[in-house]
Amino acid sequence: MKLWFSALLIVWIGSFWGEVVAQDASADAPEERREVRRLQDLISDEGTDFSMDLPNFDLPQTPIEQQPNVALPDQDLDDRLQNILAQRAFNPGNEQIEAELTGLLDEVEDRAQVALDAGDFDLASRYSSVIAELDPDRAIVAEVGQRRARADEIQRLLGQADQALASDNLIEPANASALALYRRVLDIDSGQARAVAGIGAVHQRSLERFDILLDDSDFEAAEALLDALQELEIEPAELASRRDQLAEARADQQRSMISAARSAVDGGEFDVAEQAINDLIAFGADAETIAQLRRSLEDAERYAGFEPGQLFQDGIGSDAFGPVMIVVPSGSYLMGSPDNEDDRVDNEGPRYRVSFDRGFALARNEITVGEFRDFVDQTGYVTDAERRGSSRVYISNTGSIASRDGVTWRNDFEGERADASLPVIHVSWNDASAYVRWLSGRTDRDYRLPSEAEFEYALRAGTQTRYWWGEDRPGNAVENVTGDGDRFNGGRRWEVAFRRYQDGFWGPAPVGSLQPNPFGLYDMGGNVMEWVEDCWHDSYVRAPTDGSSWVNPGCDRRVIRGAQWSSTPAMSRSAFRLSAGPTTADARVGFRVARDL
Repeated sequence: MKLWFSALLIVWIGSFWGEVVAQDASADAPEERREVRRLQDLISDEGTDFSMDLPNFDLPQTPIEQQPNVALPDQDLDDRLQNILAQRAFNPGNEQIEAELTGLLDEVEDRAQVALDAGDFDLASRYSSVIAELDPDRAIVAEVGQRRARADEIQRLLGQADQALASDNLIEPANASALALYRRVLDIDSGQARAVAGIGAVHQRSLERFDILLDDSDFEAAEALLDALQELEIEPAELASRRDQLAEARADQQRSMISAARSAVDGGEFDVAEQAINDLIAFGADAETIAQLRRSLEDAERYAGFEPGQLFQDGIGSDAFGPVMIVVPSGSYLMGSPDNEDDRVDNEGPRYRVSFDRGFALARNEITVGEFRDFVDQTGYVTDAERRGSSRVYISNTGSIASRDGVTWRNDFEGERADASLPVIHVSWNDASAYVRWLSGRTDRDYRLPSEAEFEYALRAGTQTRYWWGEDRPGNAVENVTGDGDRFNGGRRWEVAFRRYQDGFWGPAPVGSLQPNPFGLYDMGGNVMEWVEDCWHDSYVRAPTDGSSWVNPGCDRRVIRGAQWSSTPAMSRSAFRLSAGPTTADARVGFRVARDL
């Protein structure tokens, strides 16, 4: 028997077996109408090859319409699909069959949507491919394609981002960094957990790299990294803290470099000092710092170095010299007053440590009337009191301080002509600043008003007591302040004063009339109050710890330090401080000068 014929016959028999059996089982059907009764009626077992006469019966028709070759992943659905497609092939356009197919495709679409929502894009695609063959206009087909493409894009980007993270390309290059790639993922899917975690890793790794850059003193790279980290939407407080950390590290490095340069100067290693200054220039130190170091180097080469307590004068012309200066040693101290100090004022705190890595020079005495006259004679300078036409003086018959017309720096505390050896008074902060500018120009040295921290450091002279001489009244005449033994014109006396104390003066005394403090400085805690460089701040919060002046551009009040001839015990304390406008002139205020070494 031919194999192809056998196969065809078996298929045909299977298709119509039900009909044959039905005919055979009919008891009422006439015998002659049974066209097929038994399989052996059709196939004879006689011989290897055979021929037969087929009975007359209706064969199945050839399929009218070819159906797509598709299969569903679920066996039950696929069986139903194949059955419907078989019926559809022989009976195209049948409304009942089409309705069954539509219902089945609805179920397939539901299964595709469930798989899609679960993130099983492979399964969703298998369902969608069947729908695409049979009903391609259904929205699920486009949705699966789009979401599958989006998922594939996310996976591609995540792979690249993970590789960039592993290669430490955290923020650069801009379009191919881990940060940029993870962000592109979040642009597609804002809640993508792996991308969110990746950005967190970039954040953490970036901060770790920042710490490494700081340890390596690579401040430029650290700053660039912080600028880039702004794109990470880091908490502003954390980013500000890191910037403060960078600024502090940079400042520490600069201080260390400056200290090394100064040590080289002090040690006479001038070539080393020159190289250190050049390193500071490359580091980006400000021009003023570089200029000061160069002047220090020149001074060291010229003077072979100073010693603490050493006295010197700079020349200001032929056979003329500036104020006598004394070298104040380097060191540190607690600035301000402790919380439990009697008569303490809130603006004297919080107490904090100030350190001077290098000594400085301070005028041994307050600037005198004679010294100020040299300045005016050579420059023609007009003081604020002269422009205003008045200053404040002591009124002897009332014991008060009041304004009087015509009083200038040439007058004493009562408005009379002043002796050249008296401290100059009736001068403003502006006048004192003009004097130091003139002195700097005449000596080619950097003269200035002392900072508030320098003044208190020099006033205390290594002490931390209420006054530089101790905790209570002076034992002998050390400073020109109020004492209950002082008398004015034989009768007036101080109402609030140190008990059992007398210094012998009512009003300013000639400079250096009493005793110096342990640093060799006169009249730091008495005689006249003194202008310093600093702007007024009502506390020491955020004050510089290196002893430098605390100056804000455009400030309208300056600090006055030290006690004066009318100071009460509370006002004579080392921590006491006042403020006034820069044009203020008064019979109780003068100044002295400072100079960097």
